[in-house]
Amino acid sequence: MARSALTITAATFTATAALLLTACGGGGSDSSSASASAAAGAGRPEITLPSSFRLTFENWTADDPARQAVLNDGKEQLRAGYAAIIADNPDSEALAFYDTEAGLSQDREWIKSYTDKGLTVIGELPVFEPEATLFAKETKAQLRYCTDESEARTKDRKTGKVEANPPGTDPKVAYTVTMQKNDQGVWQAVSTESKRGGCS
Repeated sequence: MARSALTITAATFTATAALLLTACGGGGSDSSSASASAAAGAGRPEITLPSSFRLTFENWTADDPARQAVLNDGKEQLRAGYAAIIADNPDSEALAFYDTEAGLSQDREWIKSYTDKGLTVIGELPVFEPEATLFAKETKAQLRYCTDESEARTKDRKTGKVEANPPGTDPKVAYTVTMQKNDQGVWQAVSTESKRGGCS
């Protein structure tokens, strides 16, 4: 379910028979409701995920408001991607809001690795160990996080067949997202890389 193998990794969005999920963390906020900060300002879209798929974020906070802004928009970008998969909509306007042109091209390939196969995602995907680093006078950033695909599954829309990652697959995937701030102050994904087994 990693974005590279079967998860949310734009550049690595290569679908396999395994899962296609991406998230980090354990407890925390539920994916069904957008954070208050994400809903405010810059006309940020409201993103809703069904109860059949829970994207949870653990310790998704930073002491510095600038780094917290990166975490907030990075979280919504990830939610938008999974919402697009579930809605069978690679042309999601919400995802376009949180992606640059290059990032959107990558993410569409990731989303289509599911939708072209008639797959959706179910279960739970924790997203955890977030780390935001700012540079270039706080106009660019790198967001790192991990996801645990242990309870995430893909489901065939027609047959209802549910599949998990193949036995022996490390369920934890580390992600590195390069981001930049647009003129409206929104942090957008430029590119995403993933590494299965790269989490502590």
